[in-house]
Amino acid sequence: MTLLFDSLKSSFMLICSLNPELFNIVGVSIKVSIASTLIAGLIGIPTGLAISMRHFRGKRLLITVLNTMLSIPTVVIGLFVYSFISRRGILGPLDLLYTQKAIIIGQIILIAPIVTTFTISAISRIDDRYRKTALTLGANSWQTACVIMREARFGIMGAVILSFGRVIAEVGISMMLGGNAKGFTRTMTTAMALEYDKGEFVLSIALGLILLLVSFSVNIVFNYFQGRTTN
Repeated sequence: MTLLFDSLKSSFMLICSLNPELFNIVGVSIKVSIASTLIAGLIGIPTGLAISMRHFRGKRLLITVLNTMLSIPTVVIGLFVYSFISRRGILGPLDLLYTQKAIIIGQIILIAPIVTTFTISAISRIDDRYRKTALTLGANSWQTACVIMREARFGIMGAVILSFGRVIAEVGISMMLGGNAKGFTRTMTTAMALEYDKGEFVLSIALGLILLLVSFSVNIVFNYFQGRTTN
């Protein structure tokens, strides 16, 4: 218990002192997580909207595949992306391996299905009379889609926020594709794993506290939007 309390005390002091190494790691985590979340949103929201508003053969199978991808292990995604961006891979000449771009690519693959699936779920809750009324009033397909998205905006925003919380706490993709390079690709989770292996708990606990604070804040915002969709 003495070790725990001493480590917590030192961790709080480290945070309060605005340690450059600590906040550089936090900055990298937030940077890559925001980038991957925004790109996944740009991919997943239109895809979810298109799937939910159209009827086509294989729609149920496609939704089942998307739901299955929600539980795919991060190490599997890491291996998949690694096979493409390694020196012997198709994208090897682009020198993406062990860069922040590589982490972002892997994280996009991880959370794009989350955004898509939750967008489909949010839109499916919208009364079909909104769509029919918009069409009756002469709205085109784009205008109808905007009406549907406006009604489902809280659910869609909740999906994006949930995705951000998913990527900022993941470790497999960041470790395998980023390489945990100090000051460049070291994220909060990979740094915590490294410090634990070294037996250095102060920085690890400090990062853990910040990660818990971020995750807690993300969940508060997500629950807010989730509550708005049920009202």
